[in-house]
Amino acid sequence: MTTATAGLTSTTTSGVGGGKLCSHKRIANDFATLNTSVSSSNGFNCWNAATNHPRRRLVFAKASSSSPPPPPEKKQDQSDNDDVIDDDQKPSSVSVMKRLVDANPVGLGRRSRQIFDEAWRKFSELGQISRTTRTNDESSLLIQEGGPMCEFATPGAQNTTVLVVGATSRVGRIVVRKLMLRGYSVKALVRNADQEVVDMLPTSVKIVIGDVGDPATLRVAVEGCSKIIYCATARSSITVDLNRVDYQGVYNLSKAFQDYNNQLAQLRAGKSSKSKLLLAKFKSADSLKGWEVRKGTYFQDEVAAKYDGGMDAKFEFSESGDAVFSGYVFTRGGYVELSTKLSLPLGSTLDRYEGLIISIGGNGRSYVVILESGPSADTSQSNLYFARISTKVGFCRVRVPFSSFRPVNPADPPLDPFLVHTFTIRFEPRRQRPSEAAVGGSQDLRSFQMILEYIKALPTGQETDFILVSCTGSGVEVSRRESVLRAKKAGEDSLRRSGLGYTIIRPGPLMEEPGGQRALIFDQGNRISQGISCADVADICVKALHDSTARNKSFDVCYEYVAEPGKELYELVAHLPDKANNYLTPALSALEKNT
Repeated sequence: MTTATAGLTSTTTSGVGGGKLCSHKRIANDFATLNTSVSSSNGFNCWNAATNHPRRRLVFAKASSSSPPPPPEKKQDQSDNDDVIDDDQKPSSVSVMKRLVDANPVGLGRRSRQIFDEAWRKFSELGQISRTTRTNDESSLLIQEGGPMCEFATPGAQNTTVLVVGATSRVGRIVVRKLMLRGYSVKALVRNADQEVVDMLPTSVKIVIGDVGDPATLRVAVEGCSKIIYCATARSSITVDLNRVDYQGVYNLSKAFQDYNNQLAQLRAGKSSKSKLLLAKFKSADSLKGWEVRKGTYFQDEVAAKYDGGMDAKFEFSESGDAVFSGYVFTRGGYVELSTKLSLPLGSTLDRYEGLIISIGGNGRSYVVILESGPSADTSQSNLYFARISTKVGFCRVRVPFSSFRPVNPADPPLDPFLVHTFTIRFEPRRQRPSEAAVGGSQDLRSFQMILEYIKALPTGQETDFILVSCTGSGVEVSRRESVLRAKKAGEDSLRRSGLGYTIIRPGPLMEEPGGQRALIFDQGNRISQGISCADVADICVKALHDSTARNKSFDVCYEYVAEPGKELYELVAHLPDKANNYLTPALSALEKNT
């Protein structure tokens, strides 16, 4: 599998396996982040944390006069401003602190860049052989018209609210400041609002009190949010804490966010881009009409008769109000299935969606989902496509992307969701595994019980909705590594099944040092072993918010390293970041989805 290397420094390096890493630069587009120190009162090194590149080589763009000048600053009368101090007065510490607390970091950043641009222009003119002299007024006008060397705020950030979970963690604190400096509205979910916690966050961050282990407290947290960055992790190795934060916390928050999106979609009459298409909902006995139970075998009749142990299945609405599909298969090579013709609303086609999500409750069996695609008027021309799914004991949501379906006949073309007309879910005894949640006794893997709640189609999307910072296990103590990875993996799986657009980042061991100093390795397959700066991880989180290549991807990331001769694990793929310093898109383009 190809591994992508994101160039963050201006160097020339020999790549692994003889490949050469070409010279590349990372443009310092967030020079003004030094001003974050005015919004942090806990002594945190904001210069290293927010910019993560104090020694980057700067590349400047020539000022342009095409953009309109910003409106002049409004002068305030001394009678209208209590903080104005006469020339013969010394500034009071109270007024100075008030100004620092109320300072806008984005405005300070833009002003500092204007001053820096002016100084750089004057410095660069010293080396010119001939130049046209300008008056001070003309110079200041040029700076106003041209603006900063690059726009720091992310387009559309003012209309985007990001919920940061684990905002006081090592990565979360840097994520919060990076988001603020780019113009985002930030909400921080914390378990308590102690003064120590409040002091760790900038004053403009909206603090919401809640617990990821308590779903009732998450409804308020997700209101008004467009994105979620989950940086929280359990502070102890106790299994209960690990499951509460790393697994159940991800599940609860993704469900709360999904429910909130559904409410918005209903208010907008289903016209939201996040609206799911309801294919079937089992809420009464009438909802079972049109579903057919069928039995069959993979062998010829004479072979099946020799090993015929019997099989049966039924689909009925129970007294408890559940649609239950249950039965058993003792015949060798036998299977039972539940099938129906899809009836889509007028004007709806499945090619506008990226997959299916099925809400299932059962006893932990695996099933085969089969889609029949082709002309609905002539089913003899249809092709069959299948994908295997796994369930757990109790209710779960299973996400099945259309890209995971494979043709039953390898010679058939790939699945075209536009032509899908029949949905089937099949149970077969082979490939069944015992359920981990079963207590005592042996399990009969030839019987099954499934409760169907709904089947929906997931809308396509260009951006990720939920960014999860997980881990590779490297650097974790051996005594607790297995339990940590088990909880992390369960949380990742629950996010993939949630129906949200996701990005899962698995960094190597976190290091407290400035970011942007070394190239990054993006990989899949749990093969990395090097560490990475917390600031670099935070930078990846922020860049992934609006990167279409990051949607529905899981990847490992660490610092660039050279393997020992004969033990090369990856191939370097070098690139030149564009003028927006976007190293993430080229790096992730080489990686697989849904891993």
